Amino acid sequence: MTKYLISFPSAAMDLSGEDLHAVSEESHAVVQEAKDAGVWVFGGGIDESVPPVMVDAEGTVTEGTYPQTKELEGGYAVLELPSQEAALEWAAKIAASCRCAQEVRAFQYDPAS
Repeated sequence: MTKYLISFPSAAMDLSGEDLHAVSEESHAVVQEAKDAGVWVFGGGIDESVPPVMVDAEGTVTEGTYPQTKELEGGYAVLELPSQEAALEWAAKIAASCRCAQEVRAFQYDPAS
């Protein structure tokens, strides 16, 4: 089976305060459904209050990130699924619960993971 990344940027989730509670409950229900189905690998939101750092091969840590990932934030889910069609179905469930479109990407096959 293939692992799929289903994600959205923070700005896509433009909610009023009253919608936030419903979105939280609905998205947690979809996560539980994925866990119950045995397809959930990992998920969560990037903590945007913690700045990114870079660590090089010698272990040196510097503040910042690659320029192309400067805006990396939002929510992510990794699901292990039998097909892209299944990934699109789960993405639609997540999109409905979060009230924003989801990006779907497939991980390359790695027999060690």
